Amino acid sequence: MADGNPNSRRKEEHLSISLGEDIEFREVTTGLEDYYFAHQALPELNLRDVDVSTSLLGHSLAAPLLISPMVGGIDQAARINRNLATAAQAAGVAMSVGSLRCAIDDPDAARTYQVRDIAPDVLLFANLGAAQLNRGYGLEQCRKAVELIGADALSLHLNPLQEALQAGGDTDFAGLLPKIAAVCSALEVPVFVKEVGWGIFGPVAACLAEAGVAGIDVAGAGGACWSEVERLRAPNEAKANVARAFSSWGIPTAQCIRMVREAAPGVVLVASGGVRTGVDVAKALALGADVAGIASPLLKAANVSAECAVAYLQEVIEGLRIAMFCIGAQGIDELKDSPHLRRRGWE
Repeated sequence: MADGNPNSRRKEEHLSISLGEDIEFREVTTGLEDYYFAHQALPELNLRDVDVSTSLLGHSLAAPLLISPMVGGIDQAARINRNLATAAQAAGVAMSVGSLRCAIDDPDAARTYQVRDIAPDVLLFANLGAAQLNRGYGLEQCRKAVELIGADALSLHLNPLQEALQAGGDTDFAGLLPKIAAVCSALEVPVFVKEVGWGIFGPVAACLAEAGVAGIDVAGAGGACWSEVERLRAPNEAKANVARAFSSWGIPTAQCIRMVREAAPGVVLVASGGVRTGVDVAKALALGADVAGIASPLLKAANVSAECAVAYLQEVIEGLRIAMFCIGAQGIDELKDSPHLRRRGWE
């Protein structure tokens, strides 16, 4: 990969900032803290019988988790993706890679995303920016992204605010919905659509469901804040000040889950955006999600080693099992239908 490639330089900066800087939202939280489970002191259940397994797109998952898309296209990303894939294979969870635009434009970059040799059983998502459908990309490039990594599905990400804050960002989001619909109808694998951290509004979810998407990843506000990332890479103070004004922008994750589930009841719902613990996962599923996506903590763990990433996933899964045990939910379906989720102050 050429050192002068602007896309590669941007990815290097994004990764360095994500690993080394405080990029959390300044005032917005996930909203998950507004909910709690009514503890069941008599759960009438043995902890060893709690089953956190589920299925997604016909694939069995040992736990309802997705490693959210993060990196690719640069040398350091290859190591991180392989560590993440090793962890996904070991833990039996799903995984998405970062945007494959680099690999589409530069075949040498494909190796930084390819993990099938070490994760043969993982439900794997390819990933492209939806805005690229207005920049010459179409069904051919979507197919190529899937084929390059042997993916089971494609995720198209929506990031208008991030693109608006980037110098030279792809800000043409006009007329994307029919193009997304065309990809959904013709691509041989399921298509998901996700935000990157500011959330998906209910009416947007309804339009996406009508367009034929198989799943929606809400990627709500409350975790890593990409306007803060762009602020830290801004070329001058004026641009940084513009980005700073968006440090509290977005729809909290919990609100997104409820809105999207109501607006698009038939699609797979991925809850991401500040999900950190097994209790967070339990709340997200009880609110209406099918699986939960985790990014930032896994990025930092996988940057250390595959073993650290596995250990983090095991902590989340164990927390989920215990949360289910303490509300008497033996399986994921019982968790989703739990009558024990409460919103603080609404009793």
